[in-house]
Amino acid sequence: MLRLIKLYTVPRYRRMMKGIAKDAKKRGLSTSDYMRTLGSKELARYLIPPIKPMDVERFGLPPDAKLTKKPLLPEPVRAAKIAHAAGDWQPGADLLAEIGPDWDRRSAIVSLLGEVAADDDTALKAWRAARPEDAGAAAVHADALTNVAWQIRSARRAKHVSAEQFTGFQRVLGEADEASQTAAELAPDNPTPWAIRCMIAMGRQYGHEEFRAVWNGVLARDPLHVHAHARALQYWCGKWFGSNELMWAFAEEGAAKHPKLAFLPLAAAFEASIADVKNAWRDKRVEAALDRLLPWLDGEGRDAPDTPNSRAYAARALVELRRGPEAVEQFRHLGRSASGRVWSYSGYGAIHEFRTHRNQACRLAR
Repeated sequence: MLRLIKLYTVPRYRRMMKGIAKDAKKRGLSTSDYMRTLGSKELARYLIPPIKPMDVERFGLPPDAKLTKKPLLPEPVRAAKIAHAAGDWQPGADLLAEIGPDWDRRSAIVSLLGEVAADDDTALKAWRAARPEDAGAAAVHADALTNVAWQIRSARRAKHVSAEQFTGFQRVLGEADEASQTAAELAPDNPTPWAIRCMIAMGRQYGHEEFRAVWNGVLARDPLHVHAHARALQYWCGKWFGSNELMWAFAEEGAAKHPKLAFLPLAAAFEASIADVKNAWRDKRVEAALDRLLPWLDGEGRDAPDTPNSRAYAARALVELRRGPEAVEQFRHLGRSASGRVWSYSGYGAIHEFRTHRNQACRLAR
């Protein structure tokens, strides 16, 4: 009984307990007896706040049942990913060869193949054996090791990560660091290994000057690299090794360089909102960033590799600013995919977060 009383006093669980009590009453059971019949998945459902139903299809949006957390990839990219997962490295290698020095697109493909290889490195091992000097394979190897390291650590806050996990995390990150340096040596002009090193540097707890040395390596090769900027913003967040002020300064500096980097202040507002900064989305820098980002998304950047992620930030910002019709337009472009980073932080899941804000956009536009 004391445990139940404690649950009622914690705001996060109050709604859950009310829902359980209501359903227990319907079944003629006490709350505690009903709870004993529930598994962890059933209990978790009570934690998820309800979403008010909305006829999104009348706004030209796909129904809830068709939503997916997976990115909707162009066909050649999707085919390369499927082949890599099946143990065939050739399509991925060919794709990187075709892309050449389109650094944003190249980094996106390396990241995609690295995620696959982190789960099954059969194709990567065969690729590296066949072409030991292939810079693309070396970069995918570095990215895969970085992914494995973060899988060992998990996404949980440091206080919830065990000493054993931290030891494994640092060990694999050391291997990833060596692999990224090898990749950089094989392709001296390629910023991709340096973008990977931004994540490695964060995990290895680089101080500001050490991190800036890595960052200068990125800028020397591509001062507008999207993935590197997104990763570096994480480093400058207060939850890692920066502060709210340093994060915003980095975001503003990046956004001023090019419209494709104008998503950075939106990402900063998102991080600030997670850190409970009041009215983070209503910061004047958010509207200024949208003014630069939206025309680029609808023009030159329509098919850029990171446009879906930037659109997701824009959709969320427009909802927060109560600009409903514009938000709905971004959701039309996003279609079925709830793969954007802005949806992934919710404890309720990306689909739930996507649906919640999409419904809100429709209500505002109605």
